[in-house]
Amino acid sequence: MEESNFNKLKKDIIACRLCKDTFGFEPRPIFHGSKHSKIMQISQAPSNNVHISGKPFTDLSGKRLKYEWYKISDEIFYNPDYFYITAMAHCYPGKLKSGGDRLPPVICANKWLMKEVSIVDSELIILIGKYAASYFFPNKNYNELIFSNNKLLGKTTIVLPHPSPVNIKWFKDNPGFMEKRLGEIRNLLHSILNKSC
Repeated sequence: MEESNFNKLKKDIIACRLCKDTFGFEPRPIFHGSKHSKIMQISQAPSNNVHISGKPFTDLSGKRLKYEWYKISDEIFYNPDYFYITAMAHCYPGKLKSGGDRLPPVICANKWLMKEVSIVDSELIILIGKYAASYFFPNKNYNELIFSNNKLLGKTTIVLPHPSPVNIKWFKDNPGFMEKRLGEIRNLLHSILNKSC
């Protein structure tokens, strides 16, 4: 029954066009994984490159996240037994006139994401970026969340800063992330992956 509910949820998300008028272009919902993925990763929204490719994290942020931070291959990252990859908004939200990406519309997270979080039987949840962290932990300090293990629905939950190349200042201001915390997170991630292999 739960598997059929999950399959229906996937079909409903793929068919969603709630933001078509807001975006001014055809939405393309992008997510990847299965109900039994061991790790659920939630970021902000797909980039334009991901919108074009139709595959999560096929951009510079993805390269840094997969190969430098996690130190895993594409075969592992895109294996649905290991990762369920989703976002606060499933579609690329478009560009601002100033050049940056628009913030993802909260209607997507409210309508779809909470259903995904409740139905995917993951062991670990990874939140990427301040937008996702603030949604799930609205009254907690962002940096404190990054440097500690947290709980969401009884599951171990870690918060990562966004791996975007433009996020330079945060890393300069918080050298302890690359020096120590990232290694702790990587060890936790690999311990779960090794159990699954």
